[in-house]
Amino acid sequence: MNKIKWGIIGLGKIAHKFANDLLLLEDIELEAVASRDISKAASFSKKYYANKHYGSYLELIQDKNVEIIYIATPNNLHQSITVLALQHKKAVLCEKPFAINKTQVLSMIDASKENNTFLMEALWTRFMPAMVEIKKRIDTGEIGELKYINADFAFKAPLTIQRVHDKSLGGGSLLDIGIYPIFLSYFLLGNPIKIMASATYFDSGVDSQLAMIFNYKNAQALLFSSFNSNSKRVAKISGTLGEIIINNPWNETVCFTLTKDEKKQKFEYPKLGKGYTHEIIECNKCLNNGKIESNLWSHNHSIELISLLDLVRKEINLTYFED
Repeated sequence: MNKIKWGIIGLGKIAHKFANDLLLLEDIELEAVASRDISKAASFSKKYYANKHYGSYLELIQDKNVEIIYIATPNNLHQSITVLALQHKKAVLCEKPFAINKTQVLSMIDASKENNTFLMEALWTRFMPAMVEIKKRIDTGEIGELKYINADFAFKAPLTIQRVHDKSLGGGSLLDIGIYPIFLSYFLLGNPIKIMASATYFDSGVDSQLAMIFNYKNAQALLFSSFNSNSKRVAKISGTLGEIIINNPWNETVCFTLTKDEKKQKFEYPKLGKGYTHEIIECNKCLNNGKIESNLWSHNHSIELISLLDLVRKEINLTYFED
């Protein structure tokens, strides 16, 4: 079997979960990892059996053996590292949010096309088996015409976690976790015709809590994100013929309940590992087929999603240095 050689840049909490899932797949090899802290890179490398570790991102990007790089740095670095990697002909899976704004995302996609090199946003929820099944059932009209979506993502975040509130890192609830309920609304209903949003803020100026209403021609989505308190993280999708409740935590669930004609059914679709495996499998498939984007989560999907984030930011008067 021809193993695809992966690299990881940015070795925080999410990178550990991702690396754990990489090890579950047979057709990959963790070739190299990189952190600005060489000791951190060394311990991460040892823990996940990477062949090499580096104390700079550029060294990993220049590694001739690395084929695809997973970027898990703070949000403010996504665009610059992605473009640099693509210029070195390295395929990229970059964590969500893809970048700070649409302009940055467009530059990343341009670099992908100019270098004929694969690029995908790591929106892992899209690839979860349960989410794939939910989308299929809705598209076939099983619960009728969609009328209402209610989704939240909130947890009490300690201020000691710098990325939560630091504006220079692209902090705030919208980019970090609000992207999930926005994704669900976009994934199932497309682009809204009107967005309303209201927020509370950290002293740094980024949003600590955010409430949104997405208005569609014949439907609405009520969405919420917060670092101030915990939520049940259950999503409700209502149609003219029935409803789907996605179990907690909805963005990484393995099961959902479908209610129709007063009958309630529970469906389970197990995931492999934590669930990052499914986006990894999609990347490998695209690389093996010589594609520069995924049909399941395309460049255009990422453009439309970041456009919605930009519109929400406009509603709540939130700007970043990159704007």
